[in-house]
Amino acid sequence: MGGMGQTGATRGRPRSFDRDAALVAATRLFWERGYAATSVGELTEAMGIRPASLYAAFGDKRTLFEEAVAAYGRTPVGAFMGRALEEEPTAYGAFARILREAARIYADPSHPAGCMTITAATNIAPQDAEVGTFLRELRNANLVAWEARLRTARRTGELPPDADPEALAGYFATVIQGMSQRSCDGAGAAELAAIAELALAAWPGRREE
Repeated sequence: MGGMGQTGATRGRPRSFDRDAALVAATRLFWERGYAATSVGELTEAMGIRPASLYAAFGDKRTLFEEAVAAYGRTPVGAFMGRALEEEPTAYGAFARILREAARIYADPSHPAGCMTITAATNIAPQDAEVGTFLRELRNANLVAWEARLRTARRTGELPPDADPEALAGYFATVIQGMSQRSCDGAGAAELAAIAELALAAWPGRREE
């Protein structure tokens, strides 16, 4: 009896798949099309699995999306801003690196254009408002980190006493979001690099890298 039950269970199991590879495929599709415009059918086709396998391995579409965003954040493309803040000794060096790397990364033809946490938020339907909130909170967390770095720069004298860290962080966030959208509209690395340098010209303190 036991042997027969094991055989039946084996035959009834869904075909195994590479979960990591499936997640990479889902991440790319969400990045390319956004959350709202990506259907479960398109996801399963790109991932090479059946809907039942998607639900069993990842949960629903929203849960899969949140895991995809987390996976994106661990890639060099998704992590470059945080690395710049951690690794650069000066605030100007950190923001110069962020803007210059964004110009290169957002226009790189080897992956979808722009930043996933920005582009995936396009056309979020009312029933998916929690997804929009999730992405907005991620972007706002970046903004908080940027403002904290700029406050430190003002305290240490790298920025002048009358500099406004909140406004400066918001300005660079706006530039980054604009660069992401411009890359989605076809702007190349050279155009984005020129925008980055224009933005850096607004830096109010010492420009040390």
